[in-house]
Amino acid sequence: MKSTALVDAGTFEVESRERPQPEASEVLVDVSDVGICGSDLHWYDHGRMDDRIVEDPLVLGHESAGRVIEVGRDVDRVAVGDEVAIEPGVPCGRCQYCRSGRYNLCQDVAFMATPGTDGAFREYVAWPADFVYRLPSSISTREGALCEPISVGIQAVRRAEIDVGDTVLVMGAGPIGTLAMDVAKAAGAANLVVVDIVPSKLDRAAERGATLTIDARETDVAKAVRDEFGAGVDVAIEATGASPAIEVTLDAPRPDGTVVLIGLAPDETVPMDTFELVRRQIDVRGSYRFANTYPTAISLLTAGEVDATGIMDFEMSFDRIGDAFERAKEPDVIKGMISMD
Repeated sequence: MKSTALVDAGTFEVESRERPQPEASEVLVDVSDVGICGSDLHWYDHGRMDDRIVEDPLVLGHESAGRVIEVGRDVDRVAVGDEVAIEPGVPCGRCQYCRSGRYNLCQDVAFMATPGTDGAFREYVAWPADFVYRLPSSISTREGALCEPISVGIQAVRRAEIDVGDTVLVMGAGPIGTLAMDVAKAAGAANLVVVDIVPSKLDRAAERGATLTIDARETDVAKAVRDEFGAGVDVAIEATGASPAIEVTLDAPRPDGTVVLIGLAPDETVPMDTFELVRRQIDVRGSYRFANTYPTAISLLTAGEVDATGIMDFEMSFDRIGDAFERAKEPDVIKGMISMD
């Protein structure tokens, strides 16, 4: 089968590999669509992430969907011919986090497109059937591939405990921020504030239903939300990982409000005014990957609560993956897709 692997920063190589054979509890998926994630771009640009280094060829891509073409002998939850979304992380199933349903915190997870576990930029993927999900006929595999970033948004909204009528600020109008906004609206948020520094992304957020959009280069975000909503927002979700954006996000909530951090800051350490956090009793929470979210993501897509196709800026063929990654880095792009067919 054909696959494309990252062999060094900025360098892909096309490889021919043996087609995998599914084990008893696995299915073989003919991959049709793969989204380009920000983490894929980081691996592509740097060849590493934190202390993880690409030393052997690594197949990227963890936002994927396709059609089941073979099932292991113990599989009964999906069948040959089903179109499915693939959840990219397989936890150990034995640790305290897995046993309590918080398997996103498993320390022994095999996650696609990280060293040791190849991703989906290949023709076929053999994957545990417990982590593939049948798509209804109304949902395309292009949309199904985006169950992964939708899941990141679902996890953040759950961590935020958003309630009906809440005012929610989302820092960053990229794919995660945009989809988190959709999920927050579905959860009952009445006011949605979106902050970015790219005007075209803010325009698109407004078209999707943002109550207020703010260009952080031109406006004091905390002052703007207090001018509009009084003491501040109920919940602020940070989806960029940029250190200045994290600092701004911490200033936005009202007293007793909540901040949820999704983005990973490159410097790891970000200054915080702990006096203000304590005085205003701000609840700061991390949100890491996701757990038990794919059925919800599919339900939101089916109900039209999340507009997955609306974040797709372009689609390129598998043989143009290098061009696609370069295009995906442009600041006005929210999401690029690779068509594997």
